[in-house]
Amino acid sequence: MFKREMSKMLYGGDYNPEQWPKEIWQEDMRLFKLAGVDIATLNVFSWALNQPDENTYDFGLLDEIMDMLQANNVYACMGTGTAAHPAWMATRYPDVLAVDFEGRKRKFGRRHNSCANSPTYKHYSREMAYRLAERYKGHPALLLWHVNNEYGWRCYCDNCEAAFREWLARKYGTLEALNEAWYTRFWGHTFYDWNEIVLPNLLSEHLSSSNQDATSFQGISLDYARFNSDSILNAYKLERDAIKSVIPDAVVTTNFQGNGTYKPLDYFKWAKELDVIALDSYPPDDSPASYSSMRHDLMRGLKGGAPFMLMESCPSQLNWKPQNPLKRPGVSRLWSYQAIARGADSIMYFQMRRSAGAFEKFHGAMIDHSGHEHTRVFRECAQVGRELGELGDALLGARTPARAAIVFDWDNWWAVEYSSGLTDQLKYLQEVQKYYDAFHRSNIAVDFVGTEFELGDYDLVVAPVLYMVKEGYAEKLERFVEAGGTLLTTCFSGIVDESDRIPVGGYPGKLRKLLGVWVEEIDALLAAQRNLICVEPALGELAGQYECSVLCDVVHPEGAEVLATFGREFYQGQPALTRHAFGKGEAWYIATSPEPAFLERLILQLCASKGIEPLLETPYNVEATYREKDGRKYLFILNHNDKAETVNIGPRQHKDLLDGGEASGELTLEPKGLKLLQIEE
Repeated sequence: MFKREMSKMLYGGDYNPEQWPKEIWQEDMRLFKLAGVDIATLNVFSWALNQPDENTYDFGLLDEIMDMLQANNVYACMGTGTAAHPAWMATRYPDVLAVDFEGRKRKFGRRHNSCANSPTYKHYSREMAYRLAERYKGHPALLLWHVNNEYGWRCYCDNCEAAFREWLARKYGTLEALNEAWYTRFWGHTFYDWNEIVLPNLLSEHLSSSNQDATSFQGISLDYARFNSDSILNAYKLERDAIKSVIPDAVVTTNFQGNGTYKPLDYFKWAKELDVIALDSYPPDDSPASYSSMRHDLMRGLKGGAPFMLMESCPSQLNWKPQNPLKRPGVSRLWSYQAIARGADSIMYFQMRRSAGAFEKFHGAMIDHSGHEHTRVFRECAQVGRELGELGDALLGARTPARAAIVFDWDNWWAVEYSSGLTDQLKYLQEVQKYYDAFHRSNIAVDFVGTEFELGDYDLVVAPVLYMVKEGYAEKLERFVEAGGTLLTTCFSGIVDESDRIPVGGYPGKLRKLLGVWVEEIDALLAAQRNLICVEPALGELAGQYECSVLCDVVHPEGAEVLATFGREFYQGQPALTRHAFGKGEAWYIATSPEPAFLERLILQLCASKGIEPLLETPYNVEATYREKDGRKYLFILNHNDKAETVNIGPRQHKDLLDGGEASGELTLEPKGLKLLQIEE
């Protein structure tokens, strides 16, 4: 991961000494040592300090901070500071200011306030990254680079509109091709000049300020979403390339926000441009354990199973939600190990010392406003730091092999929720989470794959709501199943192509041959309405009745075997679950959105048919997963409950890496407790 060989997982987080008088700095270093901190992210929002005007660059304060870190054996994760442009830039060069969805040009303020297509922003952000690289290229504290911070906004300014037209011209080549893709003969939208094209927002194609997904032209809005993600990615690459022009082997990243499922940016596409994936994780306080596990697994999947960095998390309470409760004792440690269990090779916080003013003054930190180590939060942080030091490099680079995969696609996500009609109850992320939960509840490892990934390493692939089928993807799925794989997909799949146009001839379009079904109609249920899935006794433990909701397909088998039927409405008795033999494999189709119990039993049955077994049987809300390295398996058992739980790990003796000694048989995990066991194969 890094050009230096690491002896342990990195531990630390965002550090903003520029907010504090220098006499505090040495106290911070003392506390860092007590907590086992060995990395600090610097300079994330210091553009205005480092560049007071167009021609002046002053890195004197940053020099002092870097030298202090070196003297105290703390690595630097160097931020470029470009997530908030200086006030002088906004005043003198207003093209740097973004325009919002409603067409309003912003003034200076907050952060993420820059247009990625602004000539001013591109010039000065690249120059800043270059100068930082030149200044610190030989500094012994420098370990990696943190470009910008939590990229993600959508701009609708004139610069973006011009750039959008250029992006479209490169993609389509001719206006004839664009008009065909966008179906512009609808509502008289035919374009005869590139300059006639405007950005899709509330002033043009979108219908509501409260629901920005509501658009009258899905093809236009879908291409804008792609363009926006590409534009911001280009802003990242501009800084990255400036750094690497000075330090060719620099390790460069940026931190992904939204807990990893941030809708505006296609993280699979971004992952190709990052040297290491870095995640900011702030899960909802009342979220189930599977919420974070899914997002950690997605981060691991972005680079084909490679470990990622947990760049930001919070050891205490947040400050930006309507209510911000304290993390209860043990929760911060538990969530840190949950990230490690799912592929993280670092634990880092935002932030190290709690700010004394402005928006984040109540955001939790390792060092509280009291300024000393005698707090519950500091003691918990120090415990994690001590344990990571004791674990050393045992887990560094360890991976989690999986024989099952879930397809996740940002293009599909955008398209599903831009789609007009049928229902507003169908949410892509919620459907993916439901299928992930079925694996998670049974402690079965699952990877996330993009549509560009090959599938040959998997026995089972699940593609929830595969609404958009990209060019060549149906054939890829056919090859996978024909070779012996099992595919499971769902209602509202195979509906459109990459331009959100429906290939005529019947649903599920290009998947029809593979699935062996024709979907004649799609019924959108009212929000409170439920139907039933009636499963045949031949399916063993899956047999019975289950509720379903959101959508129900009216299905006609075309070679597929009917395994379950609907229990209500005019399509009562018609297929709700089918299985189609295709080559050496099988393609399964669920014609609705089922309740969790159905999915849990179905996934277990499909896994069993491929010889994929649960890792460990655990009580509700106790998760088990593992990582492997050098022939050793590291088993994580995490108790997310508020009461003690017992787990039987079998008669073999395993090394307990956190509590010491050996472990076997029944283990008791305290509330919010965990076990990390080394299993010799």
